[in-house]
Amino acid sequence: MEDEPQTDKQKKQATESAADLEKVTDYAEEKEIDVTIVGSILAGLKQSNSAASVEKEKQLASIKISKDDVEIIMTQMEVNKQKAERTLREHNGNVVEALITLVNC
Repeated sequence: MEDEPQTDKQKKQATESAADLEKVTDYAEEKEIDVTIVGSILAGLKQSNSAASVEKEKQLASIKISKDDVEIIMTQMEVNKQKAERTLREHNGNVVEALITLVNC
């Protein structure tokens, strides 16, 4: 008879453990992410980033820079023309700031 209460306790504990485990798995299932939603969110982010990138490129292109400044940066920093122009435009045509940025890279 001593074994019956012990067995009942074990069964009760096993039932409680199973119920606890079920609660945990139910919670995890509710938190699963729908892949299609994530894909559409990422696509939206990509489009907004590309639109911002196009706008930034337009702003940079509108900045006037001197050919002499480009030449100075190209010769002093040994970078190609595109890199020199981009760096100058990013610093609103300021040669000193552009040179400092290229030195620190």
